[in-house]
Amino acid sequence: MAELVVTMAIRPLVAMLRDKASSYLLDQYNVMEGMEKQHRILKRRLPIILDVITDAEEQAAAHREGAKAWLQELKTVAYEANEVFDEFRYEALRREAKKNGHYKKLGFDVIKLFPTHNRVVFRHRMGSKLCRILQDINVLIAEMHDFGLRQTLLVSNQLRQTPVSKEWRQTDYVIIDPQEIASRSRREDKDNIVNVLLGQASNADLTVVPIVGMGGLGKTTLAQLIYNEPEIQKHFQLQLWVCVSDTFDVNSVAKSILDASPKKNYDTDKPPLDRLQKLVSGQRYLLVLDDIWNREVHKWERLKVCLQHGGMGSAVLTTTRDKQVAEIMGADRTYNLNVLKDSFIKEIIVARAFSSENEKPPELLEMVGEIVKRCRGSPLAATALGSVLLTKTSVQEWKAISSRSSICTKETGILPILKLSYNDLPPHMKQCFAFCAIFPKDYKINVEKLIQLWIANGFIPEQEEDSLETTGKHIFNELASRSFFLDIEEFKGDEQYCFRTTCKIHDLMHDIAMSVMGKECVIEIKEPSQVEWLSDTARHLSLSCGEPEGILNVMDKRSPTIQTLLCNSYVRSSLQHLSKYRSLHALKLCLITESFLLKAKYLHHLRYLDLSQSSIKALPEDISILYNLQVLDLSNCSYLDRLPMQMKYMTSLRHLYTHGCPKLKSMPPELGKLTNLQTLTCFVAAVTGPNCSDVAELQNLNLGGQLEICHIEAEAEVAYLGKKKDLKELTLRWTSVCDSKVLDNFEPHDGLQVLKIYSYGGECMGMLQNMVEIYLFHCEKLQFLFRCSTIFTFAKLKVLMLDHLLGFEGWWQIDERQEEQTTFPVLEELFISNCGKLAGLPEAPLLQGPCGEAGYTLVRSAFPALKVLKMENLESFQRWDAIEETQGQHIVFPCLEKLSIEKCPKLTVLPEAPLLEGPCGEGGYTLARSAFPALKVLEMKDLQSFQRWDALEGTLFPQLEKLLIQRCPEMIDLPEAPKLTLLEIQDGKQDIFHFVDRYLSSLTNLVLNLEGTETTSEGECASIVPMDSKEKWNQKSPLTVMELGCCNLFFGSGALEPWDYFVHLEELKIHECDVLVHWPEKVFQSLVSLRRLEISECKNLTGYGEAPLKPFASGRSQHLPGLESLQLEYCPSLVEMFNVPASLKIMNIEWCPKVESILGKQQYMSELVQGSSCSEEIMPTAVSELSSSPMNHFCPCLENLCLSACDSLPAVLNLPLSLKTLEIDDCTSIQVLSCQLGGLQKPEVTTTISKSPIMPEPPVAATTAGEHLLPPHLETLEILDCTGMLGGTLRLPAPLKRLVIMGNSGLTSLECLSGEHPPLLDVLNLQRCSTLASLPNEPQVYRSLYFLAIQRCPAVKKLPRCLQQRLGSIGIKGLDARYEVMALKPKTWKEIPRLVRERRKAAQEARERQQSTMQE
Repeated sequence: MAELVVTMAIRPLVAMLRDKASSYLLDQYNVMEGMEKQHRILKRRLPIILDVITDAEEQAAAHREGAKAWLQELKTVAYEANEVFDEFRYEALRREAKKNGHYKKLGFDVIKLFPTHNRVVFRHRMGSKLCRILQDINVLIAEMHDFGLRQTLLVSNQLRQTPVSKEWRQTDYVIIDPQEIASRSRREDKDNIVNVLLGQASNADLTVVPIVGMGGLGKTTLAQLIYNEPEIQKHFQLQLWVCVSDTFDVNSVAKSILDASPKKNYDTDKPPLDRLQKLVSGQRYLLVLDDIWNREVHKWERLKVCLQHGGMGSAVLTTTRDKQVAEIMGADRTYNLNVLKDSFIKEIIVARAFSSENEKPPELLEMVGEIVKRCRGSPLAATALGSVLLTKTSVQEWKAISSRSSICTKETGILPILKLSYNDLPPHMKQCFAFCAIFPKDYKINVEKLIQLWIANGFIPEQEEDSLETTGKHIFNELASRSFFLDIEEFKGDEQYCFRTTCKIHDLMHDIAMSVMGKECVIEIKEPSQVEWLSDTARHLSLSCGEPEGILNVMDKRSPTIQTLLCNSYVRSSLQHLSKYRSLHALKLCLITESFLLKAKYLHHLRYLDLSQSSIKALPEDISILYNLQVLDLSNCSYLDRLPMQMKYMTSLRHLYTHGCPKLKSMPPELGKLTNLQTLTCFVAAVTGPNCSDVAELQNLNLGGQLEICHIEAEAEVAYLGKKKDLKELTLRWTSVCDSKVLDNFEPHDGLQVLKIYSYGGECMGMLQNMVEIYLFHCEKLQFLFRCSTIFTFAKLKVLMLDHLLGFEGWWQIDERQEEQTTFPVLEELFISNCGKLAGLPEAPLLQGPCGEAGYTLVRSAFPALKVLKMENLESFQRWDAIEETQGQHIVFPCLEKLSIEKCPKLTVLPEAPLLEGPCGEGGYTLARSAFPALKVLEMKDLQSFQRWDALEGTLFPQLEKLLIQRCPEMIDLPEAPKLTLLEIQDGKQDIFHFVDRYLSSLTNLVLNLEGTETTSEGECASIVPMDSKEKWNQKSPLTVMELGCCNLFFGSGALEPWDYFVHLEELKIHECDVLVHWPEKVFQSLVSLRRLEISECKNLTGYGEAPLKPFASGRSQHLPGLESLQLEYCPSLVEMFNVPASLKIMNIEWCPKVESILGKQQYMSELVQGSSCSEEIMPTAVSELSSSPMNHFCPCLENLCLSACDSLPAVLNLPLSLKTLEIDDCTSIQVLSCQLGGLQKPEVTTTISKSPIMPEPPVAATTAGEHLLPPHLETLEILDCTGMLGGTLRLPAPLKRLVIMGNSGLTSLECLSGEHPPLLDVLNLQRCSTLASLPNEPQVYRSLYFLAIQRCPAVKKLPRCLQQRLGSIGIKGLDARYEVMALKPKTWKEIPRLVRERRKAAQEARERQQSTMQE
């Protein structure tokens, strides 16, 4: 890779030095007094060097080592010289601040902050530095002549060139749609892999499909197409995408998978692999692992062990360039990706190389064929070459590119073409792109932050007509148009984040950037064991490891010239040496401390400071001496309550992010003096004293982007804010709803797109017709959206939200009505809630255009483009049109896809469904009776009066996929919906049960929680599938998930059970079923695909079989052969279990106080039969072994066992060897816990057998010498409030990570198993263990401990020495006071009073924070 790109981005560095040396500030404040001669010489020398850089770079590219060394030395000198002139600049800014009175405000702190402010001292120190720089420059010029470096004529043009042509670059990166071409070119590949994944639906083993191909072939794009395929999204319950890239650390990969999950995971105290196993357990998931390089089999096997807990049909799709990696992961299904056909390569090149249809010269089109050959079927190579050709307009230039671009080969791949693409960039763009090496591969880069980092490091050349930010955007767009950036996405702003654009870099392009930066850029995602990894030449450092303080605090003597430090992990402790990095230009830290850890006097050159999501309460006042600071990000600092009072002197500040800081009560005074400020995300307008800024301070600031004004007083003048031409989003929050007219004439400029208003007290507002999104909250006096003489159109409005508008009566008040005008022609999302007086939607004009001409003269629509409509808590809402006289006409929502209606007590019916007789637009609804022809999701909740679906019969929802109905007491039927896949009914009437059959051919998820009734007699039970339907129905139901609550009609001997139809059912939940008395063996026999079974609150379930027991020969259950998870809760009558299958991995039994065994009767009887065939001499042994084999024999795969409040369980003996998690809580009768281990001594067991024909009496055992043997693979053990359990010694197996024992009176000691490695505990929690006296005395046991609690264990007199030594490094501790005192060395005993005071103070502050949180 070192030879791949040798073009160094040095020219911009020298040009930056030239610009700094010519800055007007140096002369204005006379900071180079006494150094004028050296200054003049330097300014003459720099252009000489700039003139020869191009020749030096060409010689270096030709592998001339002298030129390479000269350029490297030039880079070092340029960096040092830039730092010197940064000091001159800061001195100029300091003198300017002093002139403006900052010293007087700082008082005596000036001496501490500016120890070298004496001009004579400054002149002497800086003169010496400038002389050294000049000497180095002279040496370089002398060597320049020795190497024969020549001047080039195009240098002068390159130095002053405009970065890009700005006329058309704004949207260049969307010239073509790469996904559209990819979807056509890779359709066959996509279909092949999709068929493989779908075809594994009944496969219990994990399916792994590696996609193999050279870099740039489109493996990731193909994986994206598969991932987003509708069939795949419908088939898999959980989809996850993770980019792995170079480093395959198992825990890091597991954590990345957890972070990618949409499901919240709160078990953050558990190891990532355990959490991952829990996440995928029982779920049919698709996991994409993008860009795998790992060849270490054991790492993949560790991850695979957790992934194998997924549901049937789970799959892992990987992309890799390495065939050996594919063989390791899944050789049997490897998919080798072929090159793209030349026709598609040509299409990509043409689309990239020509900006429009009118600019395709025939002579250039003829040359495309030759370019196609050089790409060798690589879409990335085609994109890169096409992007280069976009800037070339002559045949000669095209020929030059064609001759310079090497043909892709198997050895080189497409890297030579990417090198050409990079080398074709202007110098400053090379530098900007190369800096992106600081981000990890596949990192989602915030474009705005990226441009700010470019500016902070001086990479953006100044342009007279544009701001640095504008120039930076042009550079980004140019790089995006050349395919250096991809996956460009835009996100809306919210309370936590601003509106933002993100992008990624292709991993091969990332390799290019890394090759350019070399050791100047360092990325560390895991803590290195040594500090040698950081070179002395490192300038940009990115940390994403767990404890960054460890790295930062050992770097005091290494790389003192760091300019960019981005720390993406939490910093919890002090930074000892960070103050020595005086060269920092950009710094990102997330501080989990209340105070600011840095000292401003060491950070004079800082331009970019990101402290977002920190826990700091305030910034120190001396931060105002950071006169160079341009970006200060304090967003989402939830404890921040004030800003520095002297911020007005930070005159370089351009972007201040303060959103997400709820405790910020006011703004510092005179913020209007920050005339460079372009971004201020949140301004607190409350004036709490004389030293505050009010909203008038913003009058003359040219703010843009997102602005929120909060705590506005009633008559504060804010209307002028709408005139700020660069604002895109404005939020106004009043402190309370008071009479106000400040927005009566509000007319924002056309560029303002989003308006959010809270608690405004006016009755109406000004003209908002240019808005794209409007949000109105708690404007309780607002009566209408607008008042005017004639209705107008919201021509751009796409989102409208109205919430808590208590006085809102109508949509507008006008003098002249125009019926046929559509007020909301493009509105896509409408949310209305808590508007108690609103009776209907706005009047619906007749549909016009093609729809009107096709015979729909009586069809009306107020929202022809609406896709989402949500209405909630509308007490008066009853009409679908605001005009009474139109009620007899049909209302249609032609594009509506999601409709949610909740708490509208007067609504009785949906709008009438017109009979659509011809085409309506392009979709066509011939002879379809539907008011909602495009509806996919319908939610109806708490509609007390809703009775029917339409005034006419046979309402049809032709596209409906999801139907949710909750608490609609008058609803007695269900609508026609031939494509319904998900039906959920909560608190529905029992009669509605009989309408479900119409969906059985399409449903995949069914949730029926009906109203509770008296216990249904068995004679009243009826099938969900009527007899006439059964006769016509020959296919099996696609249903995979079913939840039944109070559905007595499904069970009982009188029910015609439809379970034969549900052969694909994977998850079944049954609760509150009173007729369920016996285990439904006929049901179990039919459910051959069931993976998860949950039964709860079935009060009459006993479990006793209806027929005499007929044991199988092996005792093995023949039912539910694929069951993996079983959960039983709150079944108070349950006595016996059914015969659990061997496939079971998870068993939870909670609040079943009568259950006597966790195995089925038949499984025990099988053992008795085998025992009775033995001779009398060995009979006692057979009986004694009865308890030693059932679980190992019948549950060989069981990994998780949880028992809670099962008071009749007397013993849990001989747990299966496969068990990894064991949790027992409040099972007061359990006395014995044991596991049969092959090579270990067996406990002596005495067993008595009951002669009861139903269940043998459970065995009672005692372990020899009071020892308990646990399963050898156990990782988690939790025993809570089982008083008499675990008597004697408990030996801990080596894999154990988590040990929790509370409320025990028999356990005496914890010990490691002899002859095995000691366990490595993460969590040790021992409480109320009255007899426990001894803990393991092995250092390894406590080495990884991050949670420790030992409380109310009186027999533990002293902690083991190895544990005492670890106390200081354990993050979370809860110890009795005597253990804390014992841990102190004698010389530190005098510190006890201080420690007590600190602990009391911390506890008090914690209580205050908790109370504050509760009040909020």
